[in-house]
Amino acid sequence: MLLKSTTRHIRIFAGTVENNELVPDDQALTLDIDPDNELNWNDTAVEQVYRKFDELVESYSGSDLTEYNLRCMGSDLEHFVRSLLQSGEISYNLGSRVNNYSLGLPRVDVDAEAK
Repeated sequence: MLLKSTTRHIRIFAGTVENNELVPDDQALTLDIDPDNELNWNDTAVEQVYRKFDELVESYSGSDLTEYNLRCMGSDLEHFVRSLLQSGEISYNLGSRVNNYSLGLPRVDVDAEAK
């Protein structure tokens, strides 16, 4: 059975991708960031998410691989993505097919609009 965690912007699977197919594997985790392309990402922000993911995986080292543990990691990463959005390191993709402001309403720089 494929273990997974799915949040709005983070998906973690216990498996690997082979020939565009997800193959269950209890020894490997696959991270899918923002699969619906709701956010605008830069390389630095993506790297930060991967580093946070690596930290979380390391912190669960020695624990059983369970759906609960994956959900905890997914929730922690979702909160991390929210912090990136709130700090302005990433932004909403207003051209996305789905505008779901689950991380909070977009911020508009009023001073920039007035200029």
